[in-house]
Order: sequence, then C-alpha cells, then structure tokens
Amino acid sequence: MSSTSEPLGLSADSASGSRWSRETKVIALIAVAHFVSHVHIMLLPPLFGEVREAFGVSYIQIGLALTAFNVASALLQTPAGFLVDRIGPRVMLTGGLLLGAAAIAAAALLPGYWFFVISYAFLGIANTVYHPADYTILSATVDHKRIGKAFSIHTFAGYLGSGVTPALVLACAAIWGWRGAFLFAAGLSFAIALLMIVAGGVLPRVVHKPGQQPVKGPSSDGTKVGLSLLLSAPILRNLLFFFCLAMANGGIQTFTVVGMGAIHGTPFSVANVALSGFLLMSAAGVLLGGFIADRTPHHERVAAVGFACTSTMAILMAWVNMPAVVLVGVMSLGGLLNGMIQPSRDMMVRAVTPHGSFGKVFGFVSTGFNLGGMVAPLLYGWLMDRGEPRAIFMIVVGFILLALVTAITRAKPPGTTAWTR
Repeated sequence: MSSTSEPLGLSADSASGSRWSRETKVIALIAVAHFVSHVHIMLLPPLFGEVREAFGVSYIQIGLALTAFNVASALLQTPAGFLVDRIGPRVMLTGGLLLGAAAIAAAALLPGYWFFVISYAFLGIANTVYHPADYTILSATVDHKRIGKAFSIHTFAGYLGSGVTPALVLACAAIWGWRGAFLFAAGLSFAIALLMIVAGGVLPRVVHKPGQQPVKGPSSDGTKVGLSLLLSAPILRNLLFFFCLAMANGGIQTFTVVGMGAIHGTPFSVANVALSGFLLMSAAGVLLGGFIADRTPHHERVAAVGFACTSTMAILMAWVNMPAVVLVGVMSLGGLLNGMIQPSRDMMVRAVTPHGSFGKVFGFVSTGFNLGGMVAPLLYGWLMDRGEPRAIFMIVVGFILLALVTAITRAKPPGTTAWTR
C-alpha cells in the first residue's frame, strides 16, 4: 500500500452514479469485515466444553481467555483509534484482520493452556481496529443523506456474524474438531484481509504528515487536542451510553434463559426460542433503524421510544409469567425496537465528532462495550449465585433508563457541522 495521502471524500467531479457505486463497494467491504469481527467474538462460547476438555481446565479458566480478550480491547481500542486517524483506516483494518487470523491460528495450533489465553489477548488487540476504522471509512465515504442506512448495514452485518457463528463452528467442529473450527475461522479472516488488499482501492487511505493537525486546536502536536476531545462532556456521555447498552444487553442476552427458568420455571426450550426471537428481530430492527436515522435529526427521540419498549419488556419478563407465545412475541418486539436504536446510537456519536477524529472517538466510546462485557457477567452471575434472578432484570431496566437519560439530555450540536456538507 502506498503511504501517500489520499483525500477522504470523493472528488468534486465524481458523477452521481460513480459515487453511488463506490459507496456500495465500501459498505459491502466494511460489512464483511464487521461480520468477521463478530465471528471472532462468538468463536469460543459454542466450543467451551471441547476446549475445556482439551486443556483439562475449568470453565472459569477457559472464561479467562474471554477476559483477556476484553481487557486487551478495552485498554488498546482508544490508542487504535488514534492510529486510525494518523496512519489511515485502510491499513489498520487490513492489519486487524491479519492479526486476528494469526491469533486464532495460534490458539488452535500452539500447545498449552496459557498459549491459548495469550492468543486470545492478541485477538482482543485485533478487535480494537474494527469500530474506529469502520466508522471512519463510512463517515468519510458515504453521503450524509445515506449514512444512517450505511451504519445500519454495518451493525446488521455484525449481528448476522454473531447469529450464524454458533451453528457454523459447531458444524466445523463436528467434522474437524474444535481446532479445525478455529483454523476455519482463521482462514476466513485471512481471506477477507486479502479481499481488502485486492479490492480495497475504493477505501479511503489517509496519512497525516509529521506535524500535520487532523483536528485544529491549541496543541502543537495534536495529543492534547485529542485527549481534551475524548474527555469532553459529549464524548464521555457517549462512553457512558455505550457502557449502559452493554450492561443491559449483557443481562438480556446472557441470562434470559437461566433467569426466566429460575423466576417462572420457563422451560429452557421456550426461553431459548424467545431469546432467538429477540436476537433475530434485533437484526431486523437495525435495518429499520437505518432508514429512520436518515429521516430525522432527532435521534434521541428514536432512542427514547426504543428504550421505553425494551425496559417494559424486561419488567414483564421479571414479574409476569407469560404463556410461551406471548413471551416470544414480547421479546421479538423488544428485539425489533432494541435494534432500531443502534443506527441512531452511532449517529449521536457522529454528531459530536469533529472531522478527522472519527477513529479516536469511536474507538474511545466503543470501549464502553468492553467495560460492560467485563462487568456484566460478574455482576449478573453473582446475582444468580445468590438466588436473585429477578434483580438481574431490574438492573437491566436501570441501565436502560440511565442510557435513556444520557440520550434525551444531550446537547444538540449547533448548526450543520462540516462533515455533513
């Protein structure tokens, strides 16, 4: 790849058809990369049992690999965002895919439990590039009139990756064992990295020369400007918003089945169908939310409607023993409206991000997901061990309401910022 600078936007003399064609290619490439990132995230959980037996360790010890993944992502996602803004999103995205492929292959091939955990830490490092690079590329390339739909397709691809991975890796494991399933995932990541190299000419590639300021400010080296931006109230508000979403979704997605069984005696089969309805309709809601996000600047209102319905769903789950059909319907509707929030979530972050800082800002606020991923299993697992499953759903409602407060009280950016032109 060349190290020469390339403008983020399309040239002024680009025809409308050419622009649309480029946008389509860019969205497709980013969606595929995001799909793969969620394959990485969901690769281990379906194979917990086989991996545990292979190393002769406990479930807690295997869970340590996921902890290493989340800790590495939480610590390094913001620095990765700075690198995206400095050396360009294209090279970072390709590098993340290659590092992810190498980490998964190492986890499958290297002997010993600790090599497995270390490999997962490197997979967590690879995971840091996706949100900063993806949102930088989409924000820089897609016309603002279609950016909401672009964000929704990006998020939908991630949901799809999470949804198909369990069946995919279990099928591979049935044929080749868990190591073969890991190598298949590594090969997939490597293949998409090659696709980025071969077809990535449509992606923006920016290199800031030494001393060049991507964001104007009082600092001579840009560092103080970047840190000041990340520690500003609007960005910290979005970090809290992402953390609340992670805590709420972590409770619903991870503890619905065991929680409903403990509270109401709901059969696992029924609870799993209801949870599947929630996840599938969340993916559909993401696409619906993209169209809504492009048609209104009032993203906080979209979030408010979605949160109101999702919190109502959680309250019903905790306090009402619903028939199977009603439970599946309630959770499916809650999933639809939960997914609808996601593009508006991204638009709210974009609205307070100066041009040239998409990488660092999206990297920083996405750390909220990793923090929630570390805290949620410990908190909710502790409540289950203490025989308080209903408290899980009440805490979920609390985090939903806190996320709602952060959304509806945000200051609307004045006027039309430069990136919308």
